[in-house]
Amino acid sequence: MAGKKQAAKARTAAEDIWGNPYVRRVVEDAELRENVRQAYESLRAVYGRLSNGKPVSKQLTEDKKLHKEVRQAAEALRDAGSALREGPMKRKRRGGFAKLLFVGFVGAGVALVVSESLRNKVLDALFGAEEEFDYTSTTTPAPAPAGETVSS
Repeated sequence: MAGKKQAAKARTAAEDIWGNPYVRRVVEDAELRENVRQAYESLRAVYGRLSNGKPVSKQLTEDKKLHKEVRQAAEALRDAGSALREGPMKRKRRGGFAKLLFVGFVGAGVALVVSESLRNKVLDALFGAEEEFDYTSTTTPAPAPAGETVSS
């Protein structure tokens, strides 16, 4: 019975952690994770340079590489802090219905261009069916004026 209680507590704790917007941001945002990693590496390099046995005050004032590492760490921490202050990432909407509608119109247009029988069906539905007929002339050709020959 104690195992079930512990499992339930662990599950509740995991759900609470996952529900935290800051934890979700860290999990979902690769750029934020990269900033934290960069800050960690820069601070680790700073610590290594400061613990090499040389006087710290001299290193802080003269060591250009140390200055560069401190600057990089500060920039990475600033960027990570800004991202965390923004809160959880907004989910980008993909425009599902609009995209589907657009693809449907494009598909219908292509189908009309390609298929003559479909074109005829659509035109018949819009304007009514055409009556098919054979044309026969009811008039006779006019007689040629006198003195001219008709060439065939």
